[in-house]
Amino acid sequence: MSRASSHALKHPPVTAPSEPAGAAADSPADFPELGVAIDRERRRGRGAQSNASGRYEAEARVAFDDGWQSLEELPPFKTSVALDTSRKVITRNDSPDIGFDRSINPYRGCEHGCVYCFARPTHAYLGLSPGLDFESKLFAKPEAPELLEKELAASSYEPRMIAIGTNTDPYQPIERERKIMRGILEVLERAGHPVGIVTKSALVVRDIDILSRMAKRNLAKVAISVTTLDPKLARTMEPRASTPPKRLEALKQLSDAGIPTTVMVAPVIPALNDSEIERILDAAAHAGVKEASYVLLRLPLEVRDLFREWLMANYPDRYRHVFTLIRDMRGGRDYDAKWGERMKGTGPMAWTIGRRFEIACDKLGLNKRRAKLTTDHFARPKPNGEQLSLF
Repeated sequence: MSRASSHALKHPPVTAPSEPAGAAADSPADFPELGVAIDRERRRGRGAQSNASGRYEAEARVAFDDGWQSLEELPPFKTSVALDTSRKVITRNDSPDIGFDRSINPYRGCEHGCVYCFARPTHAYLGLSPGLDFESKLFAKPEAPELLEKELAASSYEPRMIAIGTNTDPYQPIERERKIMRGILEVLERAGHPVGIVTKSALVVRDIDILSRMAKRNLAKVAISVTTLDPKLARTMEPRASTPPKRLEALKQLSDAGIPTTVMVAPVIPALNDSEIERILDAAAHAGVKEASYVLLRLPLEVRDLFREWLMANYPDRYRHVFTLIRDMRGGRDYDAKWGERMKGTGPMAWTIGRRFEIACDKLGLNKRRAKLTTDHFARPKPNGEQLSLF
């Protein structure tokens, strides 16, 4: 009889100390708690290598072979979607270094599987793993359009741009059938409310009809992240996101439709994709993009260990160099969450990346003018049952 086995640890393996720059640790054996626990065939098409328990769990369970070959019988990770029954859909923030104070996330978790995604740690709040659970156990908010309309109708609501896609991608694969994002856009269009969208998916072109109408009234803009032009690196690092050519084509279609577009070179990973900054900007400019931005790789909480696992599994020869450069830009640490510095980093390497980006934008004529959205068209939705005025 076969049986599945696991090994329980008292503490989740998310607090392993970073080895100092220049240390000799450069193989998975040096980090047994970070070893790839999930067989390649079970996680085919996924970004994370493992599925360690979240930091709030009392125990961390790690699968191991007990001699019965039971691990070989475990099924592949399949995407499941549960319902999120939140009663509010607009999330507020007061971070001083981002350009919005409210956002909407139609989904929790993201099937794109980008290994570097800084939103992964949020799955720990649900008692799930920021690893493979984050990209396979998703939560959808089917009532988001109705909840949004109710919140916009409140007499106390003051309109400002709503950002969508700042945590998980609103156009990830399940949006194709769920169409929650489209429902949200329909509500925002009726209310004359401005929206800024960030995505890695070419599916955004499905909603060009709505976005182009909104753009004519300065109510919409779209940013698409292009991390690399290398198809192999993209497939490995962002396994279920749209391919780089698809994203560039989406930028062209959006620009041709009169929708303000931005290319985001994000994240910039030293010694992995930083050499592509100029080529990505050039390709985006030829697609009609007028604005550009970049974000340095961020490794908060569990993301650090997940990225380290991925790097050791796919680019072991670059592991030490990549982390040495990351620490050079983060004050000697793997990550520094200090406001004003977390997006761009500090030090000579961070300055060089920023300067290269600025020079390339100047040569290509990017960021000469920035699209500004307006709240002048906002019309508060009428609550259900309220009689409409005759005048």
